[in-house]
Formats: sequence, C-alpha cells, structure tokens
Amino acid sequence: MNRIVRIAVSETRNVYRDMPASVDDSHELAGKLDELRDANVQHNLALVADAAAAGARLIGLGELFPAPYFAKQTDPLWFGLAEDALTGPSVSAMREAAAAHRIIIVAPIYELHWDSGQRFNTAVVIDETGEIIGKYRKTHTPEGRNERGEFHEKYYYQPSDGDLGQWPANVSTNPFFPVFKTSIGRIGIAICYDRHFAGVMATLAAEGAELVLSPAVTYGDKSRRMWDMEFEVDACRHQLFIAGSNRRGVEPPWEDEYFGASYIVGPNGRAERIDSRPELVMADIDLDELARQDPAGWDLERDRRPDIYNK
Repeated sequence: MNRIVRIAVSETRNVYRDMPASVDDSHELAGKLDELRDANVQHNLALVADAAAAGARLIGLGELFPAPYFAKQTDPLWFGLAEDALTGPSVSAMREAAAAHRIIIVAPIYELHWDSGQRFNTAVVIDETGEIIGKYRKTHTPEGRNERGEFHEKYYYQPSDGDLGQWPANVSTNPFFPVFKTSIGRIGIAICYDRHFAGVMATLAAEGAELVLSPAVTYGDKSRRMWDMEFEVDACRHQLFIAGSNRRGVEPPWEDEYFGASYIVGPNGRAERIDSRPELVMADIDLDELARQDPAGWDLERDRRPDIYNK
C-alpha cells in the first residue's frame, strides 16, 4: 500500500481588524467576541479549502486558531471565547468543511467544559466525513515572561485532566495522550509548551503515533533556537513525523512578533515544502519510511536500556 500522504499546517495569525489600539482598551471588544471568532474561523476555512484543493489529506490548524493569543494579559473578557469542543461554533464550522472537502482537520480551540465549568486548550480531531473522532487537551501550561513579554496561560485554562471521553478511533492506553487511527495513519497531538517535555513525544510514539501535530504560539530568542532543534531530534529519536505550526506576524494590540518557521520533519530530516502559499506549509510524507531500516544503522528502540535510566 502506498502511504505517501500530503499534509498541511497553517502559519497565520488573528485576522480580526477591529482590535483595540492598546491593551488597556481591551474592554472595547465586549460584545464583539463572536464577530472576532467568526472572522478567524472564516479565514481558516479558506485555508482548509486551499489545502484540500492542493491535494492535502490532513490540515493542522494553529493553536487557539479562532482567537488572538490573549494570554499576553489577564482579563476575564477572554473567557467569553471558550466554547464546547463538540458543538461550539468553531468546531461545527470545521466539521462541515471537513466533510465538504474530504479532509481531516485538527482544530485547536479554547474549550469550555459545560458540566464542570473548566476550561482547556484543546485540539479537536475531525475526520474527512465531518465526524469528531476525539480530542486532546494541552497537558502543560506555561506561566512567565521572556525578553519579549509575559504569558499567563494558567489564568485561562488548566492542564489536561485526562478525561477525554471514550473514542473508538483512539488506540492509546494513556488517558492524557490519545492517538487516533485515521484513514491516513495514526496521529497524535502535542500543543506548544508540551513539546519541551521529554516524555511527550516518547509516549505518543510508544502509543503508536506515526504523525504528531504540534500547533504553537511561540516567540522569543530561546524558543526560536529550540524550535529548529526539538522536532528534528524527537522525530529521529522516536521514529515519527512531526508537523510544527506556529503563528507568524504581529497581533495588535500586543505587538509581539511570532516568528512562524513552521515545518514538517521525519526521522531522516525535513520534508520538502511543496507549496509557496504564505499561510500554509505543505509536504508529502512517506509513512512507510517509519518501518524501514534506519540509514544510520541504528535501532534505538531495540537497544534502549530502560532499567538503567532515572525514572
């Protein structure tokens, strides 16, 4: 069976034009959050259509794609963007698009769990029929500052509780790290800050993932340096394809610039980008490569010695 698959990730930013002039004026957005969300959903629907028209079988959208990266400040206004992961407006629109274009969509949203009132940074996986086949909640939430500014994710959402529901497509036994069987292969998700933790990609690989989508909103000097290294090493070390999606450009009123640099990499190096569209990164990946002999002659899984490692 031919397992060469064209995949895409987005590289875009908040497109809502009526953003306030300064952070102190965020109150001006009261009553406009639905309009803001819809502007970003419509923008991303166009990217989905473009990716499908170019032959992509899967597209991974950016972290919190219906919104600006609001964690630059602490303001309860932004709680209003949280939505149900199964029936909310962003997911509903993407379900229709997935069915219309026959494309798998990984759609990261700001989730409100209605029963508990808890909020999560969640990626919803939608297959090409428009059916939701599962979700992943970000397992690590950062709080701090770098040379570019602050980030306050703990104010807005909690780390995954592992309560993701029962999904037949999930082949993982780890409640925090689902792996979904799809028509193109087995996919996992690691959102932004998750990528820095050594156990994340190892666990996804051990649970059967072949492709990991890693949507991010990242900026700053160290993040930029590590962005070019981490996926390369993890893809090699764990026999994975990893598709990293980062925002690109400036989002008023915060003015920090996201560096983009999205890419797709396998165990033997980066996949060649096949399309020049500025807000989409696409590549053909050969999933059969994962089962072939490593060209370096290595067999890292065979030669591991877990009995001697620190737990």
